[in-house]
Amino acid sequence: MDDPVDTAILAEVSRDPRATLSQLSDRVGLGVSAVQARLRRLESSGVIAGYRVVLDPEAVGKSLSAFIEITPLDPSQPDNAPELLEHLPAIEACHSIAGDAAYILFVRVATPRDLEALIRDIRAAAAVSTRTTVVLQTFYENRPIAL
Repeated sequence: MDDPVDTAILAEVSRDPRATLSQLSDRVGLGVSAVQARLRRLESSGVIAGYRVVLDPEAVGKSLSAFIEITPLDPSQPDNAPELLEHLPAIEACHSIAGDAAYILFVRVATPRDLEALIRDIRAAAAVSTRTTVVLQTFYENRPIAL
């Protein structure tokens, strides 16, 4: 971002997405209507892609998280694993990666048995081999992008 005011607005919204226009106005030193106009422009241009609620995984019964690396069993087949796995709601993120695996998935489930079932579903749906790393503790995630 080249505009320091837009950068300040983005930093504030990233830190507190529920801040009111009045609060944002006070924090960045602009009038409410100017902040609102800038927010609308940032949203319409796609810089702000949306707002979302962050749930506590344990409170909603999804206390087990893991990273699952996937590698196609047959590299000559189409590389469409992300599309083939999109229907599995336990997969929160799918990233194409460099290295031995083709993708790494971040998943959340309730129990080890659920994780085992999910791995089985992933293998069946996408014809991939897997390597799973269970998360023991998360110190931070969903941090705002540093501007």
